[in-house]
Order: sequence, then structure tokens, then C-alpha cells
Amino acid sequence: MKNFSLIILTFILITLLTGCKKKQPVKIPNNEAVGEFAPPDAYLNGSKHPYYGSENAWDIGGDALESRFFERDPKLEYKRRGQRALLEIIAGKPELAEEYCRRLLSKDFEDLESYFNLAVALAQQNKIDEAVQTVKTAVDMGLPVGRFLAGPRDLLKPLVESKDFKDYAAPFKLEIIQGPMLGRVTDHGTSFWVRTVNEVNIQVKVSKDESFKNSVFSDVTKSDSTKDYTTIVMVEKLEPNTQYYYKILVNGSTLDNTAIHSFRTFPKADKGAKFKIVYGGGAGYVPWHERIWDVIKGHEPLAFLWMGDNVYIDTPLQPGVIRYCYYQRQSRPEFRRLVASVGNYAIWDDHDVATDDVWLGPYKDKPPWKMRMLDIFREQWVNPFYGSKEWPACWFNFKIANVEFFMLDGRFYRTNPFDKNPTMLGPNQKAWLLDALKKSEATFKVIVSGVPWAYDSKPGVKDTWNGFHQERKEIFDFLANNKINGVVLLSGDRHRTDIRKIERPNGYTLYDWENCRLTNQIVHPIEPGAMYGYNAKQVFGLLTFDTTKPNPTVTFDAYSIDNEKVFSMTLKLSDLTGDK
Repeated sequence: MKNFSLIILTFILITLLTGCKKKQPVKIPNNEAVGEFAPPDAYLNGSKHPYYGSENAWDIGGDALESRFFERDPKLEYKRRGQRALLEIIAGKPELAEEYCRRLLSKDFEDLESYFNLAVALAQQNKIDEAVQTVKTAVDMGLPVGRFLAGPRDLLKPLVESKDFKDYAAPFKLEIIQGPMLGRVTDHGTSFWVRTVNEVNIQVKVSKDESFKNSVFSDVTKSDSTKDYTTIVMVEKLEPNTQYYYKILVNGSTLDNTAIHSFRTFPKADKGAKFKIVYGGGAGYVPWHERIWDVIKGHEPLAFLWMGDNVYIDTPLQPGVIRYCYYQRQSRPEFRRLVASVGNYAIWDDHDVATDDVWLGPYKDKPPWKMRMLDIFREQWVNPFYGSKEWPACWFNFKIANVEFFMLDGRFYRTNPFDKNPTMLGPNQKAWLLDALKKSEATFKVIVSGVPWAYDSKPGVKDTWNGFHQERKEIFDFLANNKINGVVLLSGDRHRTDIRKIERPNGYTLYDWENCRLTNQIVHPIEPGAMYGYNAKQVFGLLTFDTTKPNPTVTFDAYSIDNEKVFSMTLKLSDLTGDK
């Protein structure tokens, strides 16, 4: 009996030990800890698997300053230093934020973001004279004065309502502080996004002539304080593939500092054309890398596909910090020049939807902050639509000539990849995608994912399509069974450029063109299996479509931040056609 009891006890101990071992985080080649992490409210009805969570430590609740993101060297992750200071202020500790900013400035007196947060911290301590002087120093060194008018408005209120600041800001005559940004471009119209200081009437004047003869006017809309002082106006009745000039009218008039911008409408719908677009992700705010937007603009693309991690937030419980991350980028003159001249189409990934390697679960109303993240995202972009009315999210499609783009949301309804039958897209988005692909008559069909399609791009984890084998197989089998040709795959997430083949037993070879290091400092290593990989510098992808040829082509060119072409690859439609 004793021996039997000993055997049973040994069996129980082995089971417990091996069970614990399986749940322990493991190390993968990029040194990230991988496991199943979530806060207590993510475990519903006693489930052992959380309905939302992350493969990495869940340290974004409570005191966000305890997050691992703020343990890293601020030199190596510039994008975090402003967040840290702002979180101290939000926590009611402006004196600590002041100390932190002064410490950073003692090491780098040209750090404009630290001047910004120092001014906020001083204003929160009612040191208005010092705050105004800090504003003047920052603006003299190149920080747009509009940053202090954009927000966070609740924290900046003591400063911007002071007489000294009003007197200083008045000569700038600012009303439009961010934008214009183009989106929803077609062959006959476009929409324009702006953010203003006050609630004002916005209209756009458009002409083929730079002197604005025979102008076309948009409708008039009012910027809305409930939408963070943004508005979108639309112009129609334009001609295909035509260069237009435009300027913004405020309350029916042009301001003294109103700029003249230009853009080109898309080629005629469903017809052959030659055109360029740019795509990329991984765009943490790094001031000395913001020059990439001017490099991209120089290539004169018709559109920019924002692949996710467009900003790095990782604080979903702090709306002020979320918006602050957008203000940093939207106020940059380089960024404003780019987005004013090209159509912008944005999806999100983990760092701009919540936090690293996140899944947000199948519900619309849980977690409680989920829909707020989408509302804030919608305030920043001009997408054609956002999911469906019943299931809002960041998926949509649009066309340029006879090329169709399918932009996917891989986070909002993603389920736990450690649970049974996980889905990255959710049933509604997947049904929409398959139906839209089947109906599409486009020459090329570009399916855009925020994470890599190729399994070996990030081995050992479930965050990419590697965690959703069955769903990826279902999509690829659907392409084969319905003889859908001309499919090109784009992806993001890894801080590098990757070109990878995906062989299929029942269809033509697919190619995953991954690009996700627009401005980021942190680099991911090149993993084995890639046809080509590049991570030496910040990089963007340029796609050139030519569907006027008898055998239409799409060319991928990778360009560094210094405008060096580091790789080129062309696919013909015949390469993406037929059964295997």
C-alpha cells in the first residue's frame, strides 16, 4: 500500500511540475518572453484561458509607469520618454515630471519633446512664467507652436489660457494645427481631415489651376470638440488621374498663413494604369528619423498604406497619452507635407491598438476600454469605412484603377491563440474578406495584414499567422478553390524588410512582402528562410503597378531612409495565376 501511495504521489508531482513548466514563459531568438498573460477580468466564468491578453507580460494596468516599456534606456527608445513624463503629470506628480525632463535636457539640450513636457509640468504647478519661457525656447528651436494648442488640452489649460501665452501665440494666427490629410481618394473625389484650435467651419477649395480659376468647393463641416476638434470634408466631381491644387478655408476665408497643397486623383476605376504606392509600419516617434516622410513624398506615390504600429501607445487606459502619441507625429512638418499630398489608408497593430502581442477577444463591449480605442483611432484617420455597422473595426477595402486593396484588422476581434480554434480576423471580418475576394474583378488583389503571413518570420510564437494555421489555410484554400489569381500579400510587425515565399500544394506560390521599420530605432534580426532581408536602416516599401501591359506587373522596391534602393523584385500576373 505504501508503494502504491508513493507511486500515486510521484505521478501527481510529475504532473504538477510538467504542467507548470508548460505555462512558464519561454525564450525565443529575439529574447522576448512568450506565454499567456492577462489581467484578472479577462478570465470569464472560471475559464483557464483569458479572452483577452498578450503573449508578453501584462503590465499596462494600474500604474502604467511600472510597465517594462519605461525600464529601457530613453536613448534607445526615444518614443517612450515623452510618455513617461506625461504619465507622471497625469498621476498628479508634475514635480517628478519636471525633474525627469530637466535631467534629460541636461544631457541633450536640443530635446524638444522634453521641453514640451517640461512646459506642461510647470503649468500644472502654476509656474506659468517659466512654462511660457519654456514654450518660447522650444518654438525657437523648432517645435511647432501648434503642439501646445493641440493637447492634451486638459493638462495644457493653465498654460494656454494665461495672458502671456495668448499674447505670444496670437501673431502665429493658428487655427489649423494638424493636417490637412487626404483619404478616401477615388477617380472623382477625395476627403480632407484637419484638426483645429477652436470649433470652426471648414471648407476646401480645389482647382486644376494654381491660381484657383474654375474652383470646386467641398461641403462645409464644423470641427467638433467631441471628436478632439477634428472634421472631414469631401470634394467630388473631379476628373480621373488629374493634378489638383487646394487650400483650406476657415469660416469662409483663407488665413494669412494658408498653404497651397496639391494631390492627384486616382486613375479611372477598373481600367489599366501605371501608378505607385508606399507602405510600411513600425513608426515610433523619433525626431531625427522624421525626415523619412520627405523622402517618401519625393517618390510621388498616389497612396500610403499605414501597416500598424503607426504610433507606439501601449497605455490603453490613458486616453490623454493615446492622443498625445498622435499629436507628436501629426504636428511634424515633414509628416504634414506627406499626408497632405497622398491618400492615406491605415490599419493598426498591437502597439497602437493596446499593447505588445495583444489579442482583444471576440466581444464588442469587452474589455470596457476596447471601443474607446477604436473611437480615438477614427479621430486620426480618413479611412473609407471601419468594419461593419454591427462589428466596427479597422478593416476595409478600396481600389486604385484595377488593383484592389484589402486592409485587415488582425487585433480587434482576435481570440486567444492558446485556446481552441483561435481566429485572428473573427467570423465577420473573415466572411467579408472571402466574399469581397470572390467578387473582385481586379487584376491584382493586395491583402494587407498587420503581422507576417509567413510562419518562419517570427519562429516560436503565436502572434503572427503562425498562431492561426487553420484560418490561414482556410483563406489560402479559398483562393485555390475559387481560382482567385493575382494575389499579393503585404505585412508588417517585424522591424525590418522581409521577402518570403509561401508554397501551396493547391495553388501558385504566394509572396509575403513584409516592411515595418519606417522610423523605429529597435531592430529585429533577419530570420532564416527569407529570400531577402534588410534591417540596416529605416526602410519603406514602394510598389509600382503597371496593369497596362499584356502581362501586368507589380514591382516591390525597398528604399532606405537615405533614399537608397536596397532591393527590387518584380512579379508578373502570370506568376500569380493558375493551379499547381
